[in-house]
Amino acid sequence: MKVTFITRDGQRVEAEAEPGANLLEIAQAAGMPLEGTCEGQMACSTCHVIVAPEWFPLLPEASEEEEDMLDLAAEVARTSRLSCQIAVSETLDGIEVRIPGASHDAQAF
Repeated sequence: MKVTFITRDGQRVEAEAEPGANLLEIAQAAGMPLEGTCEGQMACSTCHVIVAPEWFPLLPEASEEEEDMLDLAAEVARTSRLSCQIAVSETLDGIEVRIPGASHDAQAF
């Protein structure tokens, strides 16, 4: 399965994904600057991504907890989600997400 990340500077990075892996894991393996401080526990918004509009309707609805965390994220858009909450599946093969400009991985320094 494939996932395309669009970096802050507009580069397209295509990554291979195993079914069931979440977008945070896939992004980190592809070198994207998503920190994921809480390790997928929905206690932060450091894995915030913006899903391409054509893919957004295919995602399960965000939980109230995820919506609350997105309220704390920088550069939130209508199609924003936490990447730790999106597991790839056959339906999402080829999904495209953008990394917000404010994203950085403090662990990489």
